Amino acid sequence: MSEPPRFDRGHTDDLMSFLTASPSPYHAVASAAERLEKAGFRQVAETDAWDGTTGGRYVLRGGAIVAWYVPEGAAPHTPFRIVGAHTDSPNLRVKPLPDTGAHGWRQVAVEIYGGPLLNSWLDRDLGLAGRLTLRDGSTRLVNVDRPLLRVPQLAIHLDRSVSAEGLKLDKQRHLTPIWGLGSDVRDGDLIAFLEESAGLPAGEVTGWDLMTHSVEPSAYLGRDKELLAGPRMDNLLSVHAAVAALTAVSSGGADLPYIPVLAAFDHEENGSQSDTGADGPLLGSVLERSVFARGGSFEDRARAFAGTVCLSSDTGHAVHPNYAERHDPTHHPRVNGGPILKVNVNNRYATDGSGRAVFAAACEKANVPFQSFVSNNSMPCGTTIGPITAARHGIKTVDIGVAILSMHSARELCGADDPYLLANALVAFLEG
Repeated sequence: MSEPPRFDRGHTDDLMSFLTASPSPYHAVASAAERLEKAGFRQVAETDAWDGTTGGRYVLRGGAIVAWYVPEGAAPHTPFRIVGAHTDSPNLRVKPLPDTGAHGWRQVAVEIYGGPLLNSWLDRDLGLAGRLTLRDGSTRLVNVDRPLLRVPQLAIHLDRSVSAEGLKLDKQRHLTPIWGLGSDVRDGDLIAFLEESAGLPAGEVTGWDLMTHSVEPSAYLGRDKELLAGPRMDNLLSVHAAVAALTAVSSGGADLPYIPVLAAFDHEENGSQSDTGADGPLLGSVLERSVFARGGSFEDRARAFAGTVCLSSDTGHAVHPNYAERHDPTHHPRVNGGPILKVNVNNRYATDGSGRAVFAAACEKANVPFQSFVSNNSMPCGTTIGPITAARHGIKTVDIGVAILSMHSARELCGADDPYLLANALVAFLEG
């Protein structure tokens, strides 16, 4: 039997605020933690002893967050229901020696992170955000959310063939942004500017993890505003939906048969192999410690994992009206058609038939439509944290998401209804 939906278009409004507040993975987990705190969750340190009492908890590690809610009466062997996502997006990231320039232009040296659509970063007003590490080892978030940087495109008069032959960008030579004028390059200038912006003493910063972001705000688009354009939807759209679903479930007073979990990892866009990535030990460590904190044994841990299901939620490809031939001819996911179930028989996605049944049941309970996605056989298929989670932890995993256009662009496009449709499906899944 279907239930009244938890979320509506107001959820999409809130997503826009979340995207603005989260220009880096570090800001994204801070934004998620703030929402969890308001819902009664409390942060626990990995270096502390944990207790197994009822309530919500979360762990922060760099650009990753794992949060869970222990319902009243949960046994040590109670299985988990996990929503997995990632906090990172392709962009331009600042190099260890950032100050550079030529011909009277002051520039910032950047490295390409992940697989961005490089042309989408041209002629766009960019801010700079991330974290600064101080002399005492502590960190400070920084966000210069105004036009600070720009990667200028070459004028067509100096490249007459660009319209006919396409734009060709050299990652080393053509993507260095400008941020001012000056005949000399002064080492330490960018970091000194950021120290001042963050209200820190000069020379206090000894390390940094910084990246560019588009300062153009998210916006509804179209005649009837049925579309949403914005940055970092891949994959903060899923992170936001998972946080909303977890807080809703934890405050609903339901007699939960599972322990609901949010796991949002960093570094998905470059392989997930880090201490904050899905291929690292973070999720397994948190789940095991939760079992042991409730007095469980290794046998209880094995029983809990055997009954656990994870939804790996990441954006997928909506059918593109100008490139329909690039899609499978019988699978054309449409925006505002509900979340997509991703399938690949070569295990680029982790979904199998039994996993499909779990997701179908959740969507039916939430009265949410869903669609199926499979790649064109002639095109390589992307992947997600789904297969990594399934293989590393022995957990049944299902790959899902929201269909978007312009994936990996500095600004992406989705249907304005799909974010809250996903959130409603996640609520039903977490409730069991």
